[in-house]
Amino acid sequence: MLALGVAWLGATASAPGVAVAMHEIDHRFTVEGYICKADGQPAAETEVVVKDTRVSVGTTAFTDARGYYKATLHLHNDNQGDPVLVAALEQDKKITAQFDPNDVKTERKVTVNIGTGCAVSDEGTPRWVYYGAGIGAAAMAVFAGAWLIGRGRRQPKRGKGARK
Repeated sequence: MLALGVAWLGATASAPGVAVAMHEIDHRFTVEGYICKADGQPAAETEVVVKDTRVSVGTTAFTDARGYYKATLHLHNDNQGDPVLVAALEQDKKITAQFDPNDVKTERKVTVNIGTGCAVSDEGTPRWVYYGAGIGAAAMAVFAGAWLIGRGRRQPKRGKGARK
């Protein structure tokens, strides 16, 4: 049982943390997309500034190795229709915060790509697949080890009257 607890602890320590929303869904406006350089390659670790220009509310995000970023603004229903600026690599795009103020269950988000060749397909295996496979393999190893240990303890004792 101890081995199972140790395996669970190790598996959960290596798994990515669960993201906690910074605002209720009806106060979040998420801007996500890809930033690409002039040659069409992803712009890794690039700063992306996203702000509502009407009320000067903004945030900064950084791209990952694939050029992907995700930034969340705290917008209220009365911010519907506000101009939003997305800037990276000395380029910027202006969009309008469009969402249904009466819908408090659907994620309010928009995709904004900047740069040449940003029609990025989601190629490659998502990270959660590798984590899941690792956790599954660790669990199987724990159960196999427990089975072998239990099997070793059930060996018949050799002594008087035991068959050789």
